[in-house]
Amino acid sequence: MKKLSLLTSILALCTSLVSAQQKETYDYNQANREMIQYGVQAILTCNGLFTSDRTLEQVYDQELKYLKAPIGTAEGGDYLIDWNNKTVTIGTTENTPNMRAAYREGIGCVILAPDQTFEIIDDLPFQTLSPLSGDAASIPWPEGDLVKKQKLPKYIDKDLLTAASNWSFERESPEQVTLSLMVVHKGQIIHERYADGVDMNTKTRTWSTAKSIAVTLIGMLADQGKMDLDTPLGLEWLPKEVTADNDPRSEITLRNVLNMSSGLYTVDSRGMEYATGSGLAYWAGASSVNGARNRGLIRKPGTFWDYENYDTILGVLAMKNTLGNDETYLQFPRTALFDKIGMRNTFISTDRFGDFILSSQVYTNARDLARFGMLYQQNGMWNGERLLSEKWIDFVRTPAPSTADRGNFYGGQWWLVPDDRNDVPKDAYSTAGNRGQFVIVVPSHDLVIVRRGLDYGRQGFDRWDLTREVLKAFPTDYK
Repeated sequence: MKKLSLLTSILALCTSLVSAQQKETYDYNQANREMIQYGVQAILTCNGLFTSDRTLEQVYDQELKYLKAPIGTAEGGDYLIDWNNKTVTIGTTENTPNMRAAYREGIGCVILAPDQTFEIIDDLPFQTLSPLSGDAASIPWPEGDLVKKQKLPKYIDKDLLTAASNWSFERESPEQVTLSLMVVHKGQIIHERYADGVDMNTKTRTWSTAKSIAVTLIGMLADQGKMDLDTPLGLEWLPKEVTADNDPRSEITLRNVLNMSSGLYTVDSRGMEYATGSGLAYWAGASSVNGARNRGLIRKPGTFWDYENYDTILGVLAMKNTLGNDETYLQFPRTALFDKIGMRNTFISTDRFGDFILSSQVYTNARDLARFGMLYQQNGMWNGERLLSEKWIDFVRTPAPSTADRGNFYGGQWWLVPDDRNDVPKDAYSTAGNRGQFVIVVPSHDLVIVRRGLDYGRQGFDRWDLTREVLKAFPTDYK
C-alpha cells in the first residue's frame, strides 16, 4: 500500500509539472496592446494640445508621463501633428500601428479606428450648441469666475489650511503631481492653488470622476420619472442569437450597474483594460456600447461588487435610449446640468459613433468640478432651483449592498468613507479618477474639496487623508 501511495504521489507531481510547463504564456493580445499604446498617446496628446491648450512640452512632461514607453519626445518622433486641423497621428510607418485622433468642437478629441484616415473627420460627432453666453470673468462666483476677496472665517485656522495645501502639493513621491487644489466652504472659495504651468482655465481629463457626472445626469431623468432604479435596463444584448425572453441579462437593473454589481463578466478589473474591453473603445475606435453589451452573466445581479467601466456605460446607454434622440442626447449634459451651474469649461467626449464615454473621458477644470461638488453640497439646489432630488443624492451616498462585507466603501458611482476610517466624517463622499482626480463633499462641514492631479507610476494619493488634513483647519466641535 505504501508503494502504491508513493507511486500515486509521484504521478500527481509529474502531472502538476507537465501542467505548469503547458501553462499559456504567449500574449495573444500583444497586437491589441501595441495598438492601444499608440491610441492612448494619440488621445492624450490631442486633448492635451487642443482641449487643454497645453504645450507639447507640457504634454510629454505630464500627460504622457504615466506611459511606460511614449513614442518620441517633444522634439520629434514617429508622430504627426496637424495644428491647423487639430489632429494627431501616432505611428506613421507600415511597421507600426497608425492611430489617429481628431479634435471636435465642444466634445474634445475622438479616436479613429486603425483603418480610418482623416478623410472621415466631418462625419465625427461634435457639439452643436453654442458656448454658454456671457463673460465668465465678469460674472460673480459660482456661476462665473469673478471672485471677491473675502476674509477667512475666524474659526478656520489659516496656517493649518496652508499646511493642508502644502501636504497636497509637496508629496513624498515625485510621481504624485498635484495640479490644483480648491477648498470651498459655504459656497465661497477659501483656498485655491495651482502648480506652475496650470491656471483656473486649464482643462484636464477627469478619468473616472466622470462616472459621478454620469450618475447625476441619469438621476435627473429618474427624478422626472423617465428612469427607475429597479426597472431592468431594457437593452438589446449581444450576441443577438439569444432573445430577451431567455436571456438572464434582461433582469439587470439600473441600480445594479450604478452599484457596480451587474453580475456581468468584468474585463478591466482583470488587468485587460489596455488589451481589450473598454480600452478598445477609449483608445482604439471600437464601439463603447457594443463592448458593454457583449458580456456574459457570471453572477446574480446585485450580489457582488466588481469595478467595471462597462457597467457605467450600460447606464449611460439606458439614458440615451430614454432620451430617444441623438441630438437631444448630445445636448443633454449641457442643457440639464453644465449650463445651469456655469460649467462652461467641461467637455464630454464620445466614441466615433456618438456615444458618450462617460466612464472616463471628460475634460474640465478645477472650478467646474467645484461647482459640481457644490450642487451636491447644496442637496441638489442651485439658485433656488432644484436640479437633483435629495432622494437621488441619498441613493449615491448609500452603500451598495454588495459592499456590506467589504467595508461599505462604494455607493452609486460615488465612493464612501469605508467602515475602518474614523479620522474623517462618515457623511463625506467622493468622486475618484485615475491619476488623482477627486471631488470630495463633506456635508457636516459645508465643504467641497477638489484635487486635480497627473500622478504616474507610484500613485496612491489618498482622498481621505487630504480630507483629514483640510479638516484640521476647522474647530473640532464645528457644526
